[in-house]
Amino acid sequence: MSQNAANRLYLMQVGSMPEYQIPIVCYLVQTGDGKNILIDTGLPEIIPEDASEFENGQDVIEQLARIGLKPDDIDTVISTHYDGDHAGRHAAFTKAQYVVQRVHHTDAQTNPRFADIRSQWDQPMERIRLVDGDTELLPGLELIETSGHVPGHQSVLVRLPKTGAILLTVDAVPFAAGFTRDEQDDGSNPDAEAIRASTIKLLDLVEREQIGLVIFGHDMEQWAGLKKLPEYYE
Repeated sequence: MSQNAANRLYLMQVGSMPEYQIPIVCYLVQTGDGKNILIDTGLPEIIPEDASEFENGQDVIEQLARIGLKPDDIDTVISTHYDGDHAGRHAAFTKAQYVVQRVHHTDAQTNPRFADIRSQWDQPMERIRLVDGDTELLPGLELIETSGHVPGHQSVLVRLPKTGAILLTVDAVPFAAGFTRDEQDDGSNPDAEAIRASTIKLLDLVEREQIGLVIFGHDMEQWAGLKKLPEYYE
């Protein structure tokens, strides 16, 4: 196995939406040659007034400290998308390169949805790596373009030496109940067609690769049964 391949995956809950019992989560991938790759950064330190349904918990920086890591130890931040509960601490990781879909970063420049935390994600371009579509970042770590929730959303596939392949759907499929080919479109969501296309893409991937573990972005019932930092999957 390649030295720079993914060999550990940590899961962290950094906050919640208490009313809906929804966890806000981040992930950390470590490689055999000691690289630390953070997937999302959770909620901002001060939650905007119009996002009062969110509640901070033990934030990503505190979580990382539990396994001896400081923000400067993070080499890469995979930004699945710039919603406030996923990109709220991006600016803390001043030594990291950010990896984001070009379509998403371009859309965010003028999309008011992402304005509240612009100071977090709008980093100097020399620190941002824009990717186009499905991309192998390094051995055992692949980005899967899954637009729908937002333009240029990306999910992440992690291949580990013992556990095998783990798919992090993030917000492409936030809940296990939505991971189906039979989802009915009631016409209420203008993005339903794109969401469905990305869901089918991930279902096909799981079947083709025989992926044993699919972790949904905000599923509290599933989350309760998963290993959380300081435990890890390997």
